[in-house]
Amino acid sequence: MPKIRKQVEVEVVRTRITLACTECKQRNYNTTKDKKTHPDRMETKKYCRFCRTHTLHKETK
Repeated sequence: MPKIRKQVEVEVVRTRITLACTECKQRNYNTTKDKKTHPDRMETKKYCRFCRTHTLHKETK
């Protein structure tokens, strides 16, 4: 008798966020994040084409 495996589908809730440069306040990047694992606002160093350097980018609304 063959074994039948049932696949369990888990819905991953990822929300879209926008990252803005802290120096020039331009909104440069759109990305997604998981609210369960990262409930606070995200910060990362990214390249800003307006400042022409790597700056800290923070999550905006």
